[in-house]
Amino acid sequence: MIAKALLKDVPVTVEAAARMMLEFKEELTASGFWSSGGEETRGDEFIALMRRVFRAGLEVVRHAEKTVSFEEAAWASVEARRDRRAVTQRDLRTYVRRMLRVEGVAERPLRAMSAEECRELLERAFAGSMHAYRKGRAILHSVFAYGFRREWCDANPVDRIESPRVREREIRPLSTSEVNRLLEAAARPEHAPMRLSLHLMLYCGIRPAEVRRLNPETDIDWQGHQVIVRPERSKTGGGRLVPLRGARKLLQMRGPLMIPRNWERRWGALRRSAGLPEWRADVLRHTFASNHAAYFRNLPALQVEMGHRDLSLLSSRYVNPQCGAGQSVRAFWRAIGE
Repeated sequence: MIAKALLKDVPVTVEAAARMMLEFKEELTASGFWSSGGEETRGDEFIALMRRVFRAGLEVVRHAEKTVSFEEAAWASVEARRDRRAVTQRDLRTYVRRMLRVEGVAERPLRAMSAEECRELLERAFAGSMHAYRKGRAILHSVFAYGFRREWCDANPVDRIESPRVREREIRPLSTSEVNRLLEAAARPEHAPMRLSLHLMLYCGIRPAEVRRLNPETDIDWQGHQVIVRPERSKTGGGRLVPLRGARKLLQMRGPLMIPRNWERRWGALRRSAGLPEWRADVLRHTFASNHAAYFRNLPALQVEMGHRDLSLLSSRYVNPQCGAGQSVRAFWRAIGE
């Protein structure tokens, strides 16, 4: 009667409750948590153990249910990085939308997603492009990393997915004649506003997008002969100091040393004026790195100047044996008085 009174508001019968108690005792005994024999075993000890197990189990269930859908986690992760540059935010949104278009992914609980599901998601969302796959994997990893911090998942399943190996293609650096044609074109009055930009890309290895964001008045230390690439102007988000070689020669030039507003149009016009309408991406940065490696023979210093995390990219892509260590390399640096 007491049991029935206690269970009157519980949606189970007394018989079902008794059967659950027996099953519970059997599980505890089989697991070694409880010894069923002997008069020394007391009921209050058994009840105390039951309470401990129930509370622990309840916490596990509560924790397992504390999650959100993949869609909610993905957009929350994007929102958490709203301080990033506009182009970075645009890429994040684009890649998240591509992942959410995969059927059944948006509503999946984040905590329930396995490494195999994530691998299939990447393959379906970014099939046909290793570059997109690698970038998609990095963004998917960041979604789970954010979810882990919010306790929406217990681990990052993307850690178990290997990123495809980057096979860098060799980029031929500019020849001596091509470099001279660019310098000669930049010396003409109509291209004077681009002289500083060309110098920063060719002799400092600064990326075009970073050059466009520089402010010569605050980001160039003319007395200390160095360029300050601040984190907010850097492609990778990390700041660095780059030696400004040839600073004296730059200061001797007539006219203002500036970064023009209509940079893209002026840069294209300069290349066409130099007879180089067909342009290879990163070729100025590659030309700088190859000549730096051949002339100064200091890869750790070059790594810092380029803003790389390690030496692997230098050895696989930028260090080019075509530069050699002969007259052309010396002429490259001699042009700015080095």
